Amino acid sequence: MKKIHLAIIMVFSILFIGSASYGLLYMYVNQPALPGKVQVGGWQVGGMNRSEVLMGLDERLKKLEDWPVTLEVKEPVSLTLNMTASDAGAGYSANAFRSAVHQLEEGNVWERAYARYHFGEEWSLEQLYDTQPLRTRLSPAWEKETFGTPADAVRRITANDKIQYIPEKGARRIAWDELANQMLAKLQHDFTMLDLDAKPASLIIQLPLYTEQPEVTVESLRKEGIERKIIQFSTGLGSSTEGRIHNVSAAAQSVNGMILEPGGMFDYEKVIRHAEKEYGFREAPVIVNGRLTPGIGGGICQVSSTVYNAALLTGLDIVERRNHSIPVKYLPKGLDATFASGAINFRFKNNTGKSLLIHAEVKNKQLTVKFFGTFPENVSYALESHTIETLSAPVKYVSSNVLPDGAQQVLQNGQPGYIVETVRIKKVDGKVVESKTITRDTYKAQNRLIARSGHSSLPDPQEPSVVEDGVSDTKQP
Repeated sequence: MKKIHLAIIMVFSILFIGSASYGLLYMYVNQPALPGKVQVGGWQVGGMNRSEVLMGLDERLKKLEDWPVTLEVKEPVSLTLNMTASDAGAGYSANAFRSAVHQLEEGNVWERAYARYHFGEEWSLEQLYDTQPLRTRLSPAWEKETFGTPADAVRRITANDKIQYIPEKGARRIAWDELANQMLAKLQHDFTMLDLDAKPASLIIQLPLYTEQPEVTVESLRKEGIERKIIQFSTGLGSSTEGRIHNVSAAAQSVNGMILEPGGMFDYEKVIRHAEKEYGFREAPVIVNGRLTPGIGGGICQVSSTVYNAALLTGLDIVERRNHSIPVKYLPKGLDATFASGAINFRFKNNTGKSLLIHAEVKNKQLTVKFFGTFPENVSYALESHTIETLSAPVKYVSSNVLPDGAQQVLQNGQPGYIVETVRIKKVDGKVVESKTITRDTYKAQNRLIARSGHSSLPDPQEPSVVEDGVSDTKQP
């Protein structure tokens, strides 16, 4: 009997102790207050009500995001930009702490007890920073309006043919990576400086800037090697018509300012296409089958011929060139370079090793071409042309029904033709070091045409008509 009573007592004791323990455990896990000595972001919250702490946490985080920030610029302009930390791209959270607090309320009693027992004492704030809000506000358009636009360096040729440079101008731009580093360093990291009852002092940050340089600088221009005037060559326009002067000027304008890189090719066909598109050509005499006849673009070969002489006197490599079918008035025989769209072109290569700048201008009825670049000052070239054979003008007869028997009439005076050789002479320090024949040109003789009664000769076979010194179909006289 005693054993039964003892067992009953033990059972009730165990139940009592278990109930009391569970009750104490239940009270432990259901405490509304946080464990003691807990702080979040430097804010002491140990022993405070959990709900009140979470509400206060939201208020404090909002205060940090609303912290005033001032961006200052002193040079090259003075300006002040006021905003909040949030406007500047800052964000704050305490997600790890919130999650730990929620674990005090979730799960079974044992899980909650474990969470409370292991609740950390020090919790940091998570700080985020994104430059995008500021990048949107301080956009490239804003930078351009505030600080201006970089300006390229400019090379100019003075009236006395000297090379001058106008320096480039940089423009200030925002150094975004450096700004992000400064923001992260100066923005509040916790609540230690926060006073809910006072307006915080603005964080002053000097907006970090760097200078954006343009692509074209004085240094890059100097590297092109356009150091001085190498050569100048001129031809006269004489009694050229207004249309011819316009055509020469149009081609010259398309050449003017052209820069040939080392090894670059001068292509006159491209020049003419540009001139025709930009300026158009007018009526002026062109050459067809060895005769001057009305056409469009007459005179354009004076530009190619003048450039050709400048190229020869610079010792450049002539890739493609042909003389006119008849001599021209503005140059000695053997020194001209004709052009015919799609048939005859003029090209040369820049072999100076540096860039070559070409200037061309029509002024006071004179076309002047100048080359600027790098060229040894002790080297010079001269040109000599020699007629080695004169070709007699063939006589051609045609029949006439109006002339009396035995009578004849000259319809066209013939012109002799020529075979011409051109020699280029190279001098170093004034002494001849090379004399080389560079071209052998033929200018065809023009027929002497005579009408005679009762007599005729077979016509010459007609070659395909090529419009020299022009760009379009001719108008037959």
